[in-house]
Amino acid sequence: MGILFCLLSAAGFGAMAVFGKLAYDAGVSVDALLLVRFGLAGVVLLTIALARGAFRGLSRRAVLIGLGMGVFGYAAQSGLYFSALTRLDASLVALLLYVYPVLVMVGAVVLRRERASRRRVWALGIALAGIGLVLSGALSGRFDLFGVVLGLGAAIVYTCYILVGDRAEVPPLALAALVCVGAFGTFLVVGLLRGGPSLDFAPVGWLWLGALSLVSTVAAILLFFAGMARVGPSVASILSILEPVVTVVAAALVFGEQLTAVQWFGGALVLSAVLIVQWPRRRRTPVLADECVAVS
Repeated sequence: MGILFCLLSAAGFGAMAVFGKLAYDAGVSVDALLLVRFGLAGVVLLTIALARGAFRGLSRRAVLIGLGMGVFGYAAQSGLYFSALTRLDASLVALLLYVYPVLVMVGAVVLRRERASRRRVWALGIALAGIGLVLSGALSGRFDLFGVVLGLGAAIVYTCYILVGDRAEVPPLALAALVCVGAFGTFLVVGLLRGGPSLDFAPVGWLWLGALSLVSTVAAILLFFAGMARVGPSVASILSILEPVVTVVAAALVFGEQLTAVQWFGGALVLSAVLIVQWPRRRRTPVLADECVAVS
């Protein structure tokens, strides 16, 4: 069941880009999408967290850290990601974002939280080569440089978010709820400053917004936590590699997006690098693995 929960979580996160694209086709703006997504997800997660006592014993500092991660970090990451979706194919955005596990490894080494190793150096080189092939393959078709910058920017911001979250002493469910509430606050203020997000779009847009909020946010997060509790963080991280695969396949089925042979090879290199970084190493003595909260 743990493996199944992790795979379902990855599928939910992987469908996020497709739901976002479908919402755009229904006339939903980026501002409205982000406001509704985090508003609905925040209410549901906050209700579940309160019912399960996830906030019991939390200090005011811990609550403020969780909210701050949503207000600044996750709001910025989501804004960049969904803005990139308006310019690039969903499959390309997914592959650009999924370089973040390798970037997290680099950041952890730079911050001296982990040690550099030959395996990690190889992983970095493979990931960079893979991203280069993905982008070079895109040059032969519709290529938007600013969209690529937005996609890579989302990966970089998400890396910083994870590195900060790794030091946040907040239970995963409580942190996820606080992050969503904080991000909602950011997009509410931004929307008000811009005159309020327009909700004048086709009724089917609400269907895709609901799927984005409940399937690709709430359900995906809860399934990830449930799976990780059963199989451990290392296995859960490896199984999450299904996420960009689901995005690529779903985008091909729904929108007819097609990657070139060069991009397929580059994407395979990126995912291989992720496996190299996240695959657990055998140790003679048991160690405690840090649990990393992922809200995709």
